[in-house]
Amino acid sequence: MAHAKLLKDHRHFLDISSLTPEDAREIIETAKTLKKAAKKQNQSKGFVHPDAPLKNKALAMIFEKSSTRTRVSFEMAMHQLGGKSVVLQNHDMQLGRGESISDTAQVLSGFVDAIMLRANSHADLLEMAECSSVPIINALTDFSHPCQIMADVLTFEEHKGNIAGKKIAWSGDGNNVAISWIHAAVLFDCELSLACPSDYSPIAQEIQWAQNNGAKVTLTEDPNAAVIYADCVITDTFVSMGDDDADQRLKDLSPYMVDGDLMDKADKEAIFMHCLPAHRGEEVSADVIDGPKSVIWDEAENRLHIQKAILMWCFGK
Repeated sequence: MAHAKLLKDHRHFLDISSLTPEDAREIIETAKTLKKAAKKQNQSKGFVHPDAPLKNKALAMIFEKSSTRTRVSFEMAMHQLGGKSVVLQNHDMQLGRGESISDTAQVLSGFVDAIMLRANSHADLLEMAECSSVPIINALTDFSHPCQIMADVLTFEEHKGNIAGKKIAWSGDGNNVAISWIHAAVLFDCELSLACPSDYSPIAQEIQWAQNNGAKVTLTEDPNAAVIYADCVITDTFVSMGDDDADQRLKDLSPYMVDGDLMDKADKEAIFMHCLPAHRGEEVSADVIDGPKSVIWDEAENRLHIQKAILMWCFGK
């Protein structure tokens, strides 16, 4: 897939690959600052940052797929930054009744200051960005999930220090989350080793793009090889929203479950991450996800802090 370029007149957050390394680092550091400020004051979750940097700003959140973490984190992010948000489910909109992406983008641009979209199709996201006159944020498509990986990088650095030069291992389906990790390997200069069955490999062009841009990204069918010396081991659900072949997928991907034996092959100080929701006994064993190496709750909370930083970046704050 062609990598979208950042428009000059307003900042879309479409993919990690559309950022510069400086942009990506700015977002991470802003998230760290915002989180530190909130923790320092021991604020209740309903607080508003004293400077209310997004006061009078409004965000429309469009969901074509269900969401827990994304919806709540963006809604609370706007609240804590002093702005407002409105949630739009696909079945509530004319978009769900055949109105074009172009018309929807232009109409909403007249009502709100930014649009967050969780879309079935990445092409729809790109079309909305092309037609909108306000920033568009990718909150997950069938191609990528950049907000999640930015939260993952934040989580990694809280536990392991700067991610540059560190090794990330992925075991399982080469899905949209894996694609965004491929992009992150370029922007954050980390090593990425992907273990996926051949029929579930990430898009080859994305791996080639990363390698052409100097990233150390490798693909294997052997999870045991992938996790050697890894500083972090990651997986995701084997059956994603919209998959209609659950039984076959679980059968094909079962050798890629992250269990204690696999974690033991990684660095002894390695951490485990999972973007949730998780299915214990499928993609990860209970002893790993609920064990001492798991940082999934920090990872989930960091969706809030990274969403705030992404919003600030989109608005040039």
